[in-house]
Amino acid sequence: MKEYFEIKNRRYLGGKQKLLKFIEAVIEENTVNVTSYADIFGGTGVVADMFYQKGNRLIVNDLLFSNYICYQCFFSMESYNKNKVFNYINYLNEIDQVKGYVTKNFGNKYFSEENAGKIDAIRETIEKIDDINTREKCILLTSLLYAMDKVANTVGHYDAYRKVMDSKKRIVLKYPKINNHIISTSLYNEDANEVIKKISADLVYIDPPYNSRGYENTYHVIENIIEWKKPKVEGISMKAVNRKEKTSKYTKKDAPHAFNELIKNIEAKYILVSFNNTEQKANSRSNAKISKEQILSILNEKGNVKVYEKNFNNFTTGKSHSINHKEMLYLCEVTNE
Repeated sequence: MKEYFEIKNRRYLGGKQKLLKFIEAVIEENTVNVTSYADIFGGTGVVADMFYQKGNRLIVNDLLFSNYICYQCFFSMESYNKNKVFNYINYLNEIDQVKGYVTKNFGNKYFSEENAGKIDAIRETIEKIDDINTREKCILLTSLLYAMDKVANTVGHYDAYRKVMDSKKRIVLKYPKINNHIISTSLYNEDANEVIKKISADLVYIDPPYNSRGYENTYHVIENIIEWKKPKVEGISMKAVNRKEKTSKYTKKDAPHAFNELIKNIEAKYILVSFNNTEQKANSRSNAKISKEQILSILNEKGNVKVYEKNFNNFTTGKSHSINHKEMLYLCEVTNE
């Protein structure tokens, strides 16, 4: 029997899967004539997937290449041969492990030695397959990404690995559940502040990183393996030395300026901003670089703003516990273009 995975079946810091009904309700109850959507800090793509089911045009962007690959899998307009892809997934599950880049750098750390060797074999094989198109390759890579997430020796991110290997389950690639809607999609792997200058949509959804825990650090292993440039790694956490080129402006002290510039350049009827109340935490890395007051002030310059909130226990790094955690949505009806 074939085993499938869905876009939501992934652990991710700041993931919005549990908040989809809240986001959907705010949109449905407070907007009109919205048929095109843009999610410019797409993350796992679960919010974009909700938009994909609702609209006739979708724009998705993320700074991480590994997330962009997943968008190509689930949202691309390119046709693909389902049987071919399924046959390759079966083949990849049966190939023998090898000792390569993943084994050397991440074996017995982020993955068991056996799984690291299997990842090496699968990733090298995908790179050498020459009878698949771009989307078909992205489907295979996405299958690998989700499979790695299931066996990683972590708490769901890659800032560190567990000292004792507690994930010895054998890695198995599954088949993605792809909803093939016939709508227009545009997929980007760029800085959101640059993408926004190129696009327009009825509703633009914004969920940037708000603290210094940049995703280039928390998901560096996944990003490294999916890109497959085999960079040198450093430190106990084995992070790629070139990852700083993927650092978001929103994890730095000038985040309010970046947010202001972003909002000024948006062409939309509505802007919906997600924000969680992580401004004052014991760990300074978790403190928000933008305050809720700054967000409200900047959005008020663009149009009429309403604020909605919901109690929410967010996915954390495994050591922190949020008390009275709230997810806030700022809905701006644009009046000032």
